[in-house]
Amino acid sequence: MDNFDENLGSFPPWSRIPSLVEMTAEAGVDFDQLLAGIKQGDSSAALAARFGISEETMADLVNHFWHYGIGSVIGGD
Repeated sequence: MDNFDENLGSFPPWSRIPSLVEMTAEAGVDFDQLLAGIKQGDSSAALAARFGISEETMADLVNHFWHYGIGSVIGGD
């Protein structure tokens, strides 16, 4: 292993942050309906009104989707 790079070692295949499924459940938002709204291009404000949560919370959920996707698994071998 002469070419071993210590920065490219094995990393844990799990997430350090909750998945979108967990986050929507905690916020009381239906996961499938949220994804349908994002797909339709609904604004965070419209989605927040639909689910009865704050615009800030909804914006966090939508931003999480666009940044991490549905599951935010990091690491790899």
